[in-house]
Amino acid sequence: MNVSRHISIDDEYLKKMEPYIEKHNGNMGAALRDMINQAGKYNPAMNSSALDTSLFNWMLLEIDDILVPDEVLDKLINPMLIHSIEKLEENINQRLIELEWGANISLKCDNDQFPSDVLLTIRGTPRKIKFLAGIVSQFLVKNSRERSPIEIRSVANFNECIKVELSRSNKTESKGSLITFFGGMNEILKTVKSRPDFWVPIVKGHTLSNYNMVTVHRNYFEDILANNIPMGEVTIEFLSKRPIREIPLKDLLGLIKEVYENSRIVDRVEIENDTMIIFHNYRIKEAVDKLKKIVLNLLESNGHLYNGKSTANMIVLTHRPDIGVKINELIDNLKTSSNRFDQELLIFITYLNGLKEIPDIPLSLSVLGKRLGKSIMQEYEKENGIKEWSLEAFKTAFEIIDSKLHRDSQWALDEKNLVYTVRKCSIARAEDDPNKCICHTIRETFIGAMNYAFGNKAVLDVQKLLSQGDNFCEVVIRIQ
Repeated sequence: MNVSRHISIDDEYLKKMEPYIEKHNGNMGAALRDMINQAGKYNPAMNSSALDTSLFNWMLLEIDDILVPDEVLDKLINPMLIHSIEKLEENINQRLIELEWGANISLKCDNDQFPSDVLLTIRGTPRKIKFLAGIVSQFLVKNSRERSPIEIRSVANFNECIKVELSRSNKTESKGSLITFFGGMNEILKTVKSRPDFWVPIVKGHTLSNYNMVTVHRNYFEDILANNIPMGEVTIEFLSKRPIREIPLKDLLGLIKEVYENSRIVDRVEIENDTMIIFHNYRIKEAVDKLKKIVLNLLESNGHLYNGKSTANMIVLTHRPDIGVKINELIDNLKTSSNRFDQELLIFITYLNGLKEIPDIPLSLSVLGKRLGKSIMQEYEKENGIKEWSLEAFKTAFEIIDSKLHRDSQWALDEKNLVYTVRKCSIARAEDDPNKCICHTIRETFIGAMNYAFGNKAVLDVQKLLSQGDNFCEVVIRIQ
């Protein structure tokens, strides 16, 4: 039974009714019925799932930077009912009216069904519009992937207004942009929740030690235990998804800062142009020197030479591109011979004779020696059809090298060890060298050859050195 009544409504309430009146094409009675139904639906007294305002705001704050699961998103905005950008805008704004969120969205695009460019604008209270921006952006990205993927290009937050720009892209970039702008904590929470028995003690350990714990890759730690200088930084290669040598210097410096600070190997890293300053609190000089060598070795692996100077709590690393230029000139200007292997030996001898022409000799020796050792082995490998290096093949190669360099050497080989003894070295004794630069260079060349042949599998154990007053040089190569 319909009952007619005359009622009067203040302007304040008429304004609140305007969205409902527009929805029902000016029919006041239908608008009132709709409002009453919605009031009953979302009244705390009639709906047991209603939340206290303070609890609701806390929940919005806690899920910041977290994407809702796809099945939840589909219940919030049913993709089967939304076939255009216009319908999406209409549907969400209607829900916001019903929920009395005091927010509204605007969607502008170049194509209503398969847009290439979309501008999403949301106005309202900051916490709510941030959540809404994530929900709507997630819906747009998720439901565009199959036919015409779009990605988030930018998000601008103006306190009570958020603007999100989206444009045509590919599936990978599309999904990645959603994580970048609205799901930064997703993977972290997923990881922690999957293995709480592992992560909870780690977090406790860091907090109880005031973040004085160090977290490094197992291979890196193994090198330290074996008293070796790590050949590279595994974590940096994982982050950059490419080998150290292929990373641009600017990117590498940033990655060193990120990894070394986050792993707590050092306290802080500052970068100014190509100069790097490492701040630490290590007390033992030998530890500081080893840290300096590790970073210098990492930079050398990238093809860049640096000077390293230590103070009480700092290591200052200065780029020396001039030395790298001189090294390249020295090698490029050598005359070629018909035999590449002999040519590499010629390079080696010429290099030893030309050490005085290179500035800052101590810094250059290690890099150039290793480069020459690698080149010699590469050419021997090509000319002799070596597919995989063994200790026997390495021994044979160096027997030939020693005969050409007039060096008196002996070898002893078992399954996992190769003992190399030099009784007489004409190169090392060829000129007076108080700083023992020649001996050091020969050693680095040998190490470069060994590293090329065996990589991280081989460890060099120095037993005796002529340069240290012994009667002969003796080193042992151990295969791990």
